[in-house]
Amino acid sequence: MKRLYLILILMIAVSFASRADRKDIIDRKFITPTRIVWTGGSVKDAEALLLEGAGQAAMIGGRMCEMVTTPGDTASVILDYGKELHGGLKLVMAGYERYPKLVRIRFGESVSETCSEVCDTDWIAGHSTDDHAMRDIVMKIPRDGSIELGNTGFRFVRIDLLETGCTLEIREATAILRWRDIPYQGFFKCNDERLNSIWRTGAWTTHLNMQEYIWDGIKRDRLIWLGDMHPEMATVAAVFGYNDVIDRSVDMACEQFPLPEWLNGMSSYSMWYLVILHDWYMQNGNLDYVRKHHGYITGLLDLYDGLTGVDGSINIEGRIFLDWPSSPNQEGVRAGYRALLCLALEDASRLCDTLGDEKYASLATEIRSRLLKAVEPHNNLKQSAALMAIAGLMPAGQACEEVVSAGGAQGFSTFYGYYMLEALAMAGRYQEAVDIIRQFWGGMLDMGATSFWEDFNLAWMDNAFRIDEMPVAGKKDIHGDFGDYCYLSFRHSLCHGWASGPTPWMSHHILGVRILEPGCRKVCIEPHLGDLEWAEGTYPTPYGNIAVKVSRDEKGCTVAQVESPREVQVVAGEGVILK
Repeated sequence: MKRLYLILILMIAVSFASRADRKDIIDRKFITPTRIVWTGGSVKDAEALLLEGAGQAAMIGGRMCEMVTTPGDTASVILDYGKELHGGLKLVMAGYERYPKLVRIRFGESVSETCSEVCDTDWIAGHSTDDHAMRDIVMKIPRDGSIELGNTGFRFVRIDLLETGCTLEIREATAILRWRDIPYQGFFKCNDERLNSIWRTGAWTTHLNMQEYIWDGIKRDRLIWLGDMHPEMATVAAVFGYNDVIDRSVDMACEQFPLPEWLNGMSSYSMWYLVILHDWYMQNGNLDYVRKHHGYITGLLDLYDGLTGVDGSINIEGRIFLDWPSSPNQEGVRAGYRALLCLALEDASRLCDTLGDEKYASLATEIRSRLLKAVEPHNNLKQSAALMAIAGLMPAGQACEEVVSAGGAQGFSTFYGYYMLEALAMAGRYQEAVDIIRQFWGGMLDMGATSFWEDFNLAWMDNAFRIDEMPVAGKKDIHGDFGDYCYLSFRHSLCHGWASGPTPWMSHHILGVRILEPGCRKVCIEPHLGDLEWAEGTYPTPYGNIAVKVSRDEKGCTVAQVESPREVQVVAGEGVILK
C-alpha cells in the first residue's frame, strides 16, 4: 500500500512537472489609498484605511474602518488611490459577526463612475458597462481573512455594505497594481513643470497598457488594436527602449488576422502595421524580427497592388477609418487614408530594401507613384492634413496654415493629435506645438487626469467638475456627460495609450533626439526650446542611453551637451552647438 501511495505521488509530481503552464509575466504591487473621498451612512474611522498595512488579518488590535448599517440603510466609503491603476482590490477583514457579509464594490476611473449604475442591456447606451472588465461586483466577503477581487482600470473604489442591521470591520483596502515593473530608461525634464507632468503622464498611460500585450485601454478596449498602437510604440521606444511587448503584440495581431484579412478587419490598420515595423526597426535595429515578417509585408503589398488602379484609384471595400472624431468628414477621411497608404508604402519599400528584396521594394514605390496621381483635398480635416504633410503629399507649412493650426487645439484628437504635432514640427512651428500640448493635454491634467484619455475636447471643461470630485449640482460631469461613438459616458476610457503622443514628441523635438540609422547607430541632436530656458533628459538606444542637456549661450544659440554610447554616432542639427 505504501509503495502504491509513493507511485501515485510520483505520477502527480511528473504530471505537474511536464505541464506547459504559462508563467505570469506581470508583476504585482499593493497600493494604499491616499484619500477618503466620501462616506455615507455610519462609517467610523475610515482614515484607518489610509494606513499602510501588512496584508494579514488579525483577531485583535490595530485600527480598522467600521461600517454599520441599520434597517433600510447602507454604509459606504469611496477611496482614492492617487493615480490611475490597473488591477484589483485586496480587502483584509477583522472579526465581526460570524458569517460573510454582502458588499458591493464599484471601481471607477472617476469618482462619479463609482456612483454610477451599470447598463448591460445596451452596451452603447451611454453607461459604463462590464463587457471588457467587471467594474461593479456584488459578493460576500469573509471575516478574519482577506479576499482579492477585480481586474480593471481604476483610480477610485466605492465599497457599500448592503446587508442591513450589521457591522463590517475592514483593516485594509489596498489596490493591487498589475504592471511591468521595469525601469524608465528615458526621461524628460525642463523648466516648465506642466510639460514635465505631461511627459510623465503619457509614459504612465502607455506603461499601464503594457500588460501581457499592448492594449488600447485598461478598462475598455483591452485588445490589440494594431492601428492604434503606433503612438504607444513610439512612447515605449522613448521611455523603455526595447520591450518585447511590441514584438509579441504585432505577432499576435498577425496570427489573429492572417492574410488576406486586414488587421483588426480594417485596411488602414494594416497600413499602420507597416509604419510600426519600420519605426520599431529604426529604434532597435532587429533585422531578424523584420525578416520574420517578410512574408506578411510582401503579402500586404500584393493586396495593395491589386486594389490600386493605374489612375491612382483605391478600390477597397468596407469602412475607411482614421479615428473616431474624423469619421463624419468622409471626404477628408479619404484624403487622409490615401496619405496613410503612401506613408506605409514608403516604409515598406525601405524595409524590403533592407531585406534585399528589390522586387517588392520597387513594387511599393510603384504603387505609391500611382496614388500620387489622384491626391485628394484634406477637406479641412486636421487628421488628414497632418498625414498628408508627413507623407509628403503637401507642404507641411501649407497643411498647418490651412487647417492644422486653425483654431489651435480646437479639433485636436487624443490619437491623431500626435501626427498634428508632427506636422507642426515639420513646418517649424515648434512653439505652437508646445502651446497646444500645454492647452490640450494639460487640460486633462486640469480636470484631475493622471493618465490620458480616449477622447477629449476643450469645450467639455466649461462648467465641469473634475474626475476626482464628487458630483457638483449645476455642473457638468467631465466623465459621465461626454463622449461619443462607442465611448459614451462612463464607457469612455480615461487611460488610452494612443493619447501618449506628447511623450515621444517632446523627446524627439524639445530634447531633439532624431534617429537617422536603424538601431540608433546614428542620431541627430536638434533641440527646439521655444520659450523654454532649458531641457534635459535621456533617450534609450540598444547600446545604452543618450544623455542630453540643452540650454542657450549668451548669444542665444542652442547648446546641447551630449553623452552617448560609443556605438552611436551623434551629429548636430542645424544651428545647434554640440558639446
